Amino acid sequence: MDEQRLTQPLTQHLNIDAPLTLSQYQQQNGYGGFAAALQLGPEQVLATIKASNLRGRGGAGFPTGMKWSFVPPVGKGLQERYLIANADEMEPGAFKDRWLLEGNPHQLIEGMLIAAFTLSATTGYIFLRNEYSLASARLQRSIEECYAKGLLGDNILGSELCFNLHIHTSAGRYICGEETALINALEGKRAIPRAKPPFPQVAGLWGSPTIVNNVEPFYNLPNILLFGADWYRSLGAAEDAGTKIYGVSGRVQNPGLWELPMGTTLREIIEQHAGGMQRGYQLRAYLPGGGSTDFLLPEHLDTAMDYNAISAVGSRLGTGTIIVLDDRSCPVDAILNLISFFAQESCGWCTPCREGLPNASYLLAKIESGRGEVKDLQYLKDLLELVSFGNTFCALAPGAAEPLQSGLAFFAEDFMAHIEQQCCPYQHH
Repeated sequence: MDEQRLTQPLTQHLNIDAPLTLSQYQQQNGYGGFAAALQLGPEQVLATIKASNLRGRGGAGFPTGMKWSFVPPVGKGLQERYLIANADEMEPGAFKDRWLLEGNPHQLIEGMLIAAFTLSATTGYIFLRNEYSLASARLQRSIEECYAKGLLGDNILGSELCFNLHIHTSAGRYICGEETALINALEGKRAIPRAKPPFPQVAGLWGSPTIVNNVEPFYNLPNILLFGADWYRSLGAAEDAGTKIYGVSGRVQNPGLWELPMGTTLREIIEQHAGGMQRGYQLRAYLPGGGSTDFLLPEHLDTAMDYNAISAVGSRLGTGTIIVLDDRSCPVDAILNLISFFAQESCGWCTPCREGLPNASYLLAKIESGRGEVKDLQYLKDLLELVSFGNTFCALAPGAAEPLQSGLAFFAEDFMAHIEQQCCPYQHH
């Protein structure tokens, strides 16, 4: 077991040009974590996952083991149980799941097998973003390899586990990242969020117990089972356990993705790994976790990129994919771009989101084009109140509001300049 394997459990076998075949993956201890799970038994596997402090990687950061423990115990009635990998990845600025799925599809399948064994699930779905056609083809090929070698289907590796895995290609809606809207979409219904409770762990897909996890937690499972909970916790640089795929986009020297310890500082990610700003550009601000997180400023660069530390300075870790705003790009235009996307992606189920986001988009477009008035800024602040948590059915609109609310605070002078000059001051760039 080399040092690379110890420190980069998510990307150690990643090869975008030619992902490992089943036999190549097995030669590198692939499916060893699943074999270890079969030896331990479901209860011990669940205990290991809990002890590892693995958390969801989609934004909420809910502890994986705790989430799984809400699934009711297997009763006498052999009720179907479902397992879903949320590979929809529609968050603006996020591209980490695509990298993993294209570069090593077998690790997702192995993680799902471990989860299926632990939860007594018999059917799994990979809910895949429509545009990810290369990931889809590579996943399908890997699934077929597993069926051919008895790693999927009935009585896997001679055990009692029977598990069938399917790819479901999304029709392409941002709301499908919300787990109950995803479940509705899988059932062939309109993709709108469901009222909770009941939670999917009890009554999810077709009314049966269902676990939905993001792609990254599944990729973590094989190595947690191979090397243990203590090893996994030791990988984190700060409070949270394990490693994380961090990404940077924007005017940096080296945009991309890196697997780093949980809690790596923003400064290290942006300045070392992404190479700092391109020549002639200054760092103005950044969204730390994709399009639906609050802006942070250069003064926050020494913050650890983990859940609590980012919350403490007023934003969210989200997907961990940082969008950099430089000093020559218009912040009003950047916010307009995001709000317009979220307005388009509203499922229309609740009034604040359905009406509030298009109105915010309209007001921002008015300001950006030089037709704005001072009273429009107050209207935008009023809209932020309307789409806040507690007023909407799900987190789409409150998330969409985050770049706007922080933008109004941090870039007040830019908003006023648009209104006073009756044009976008950045147009000459």
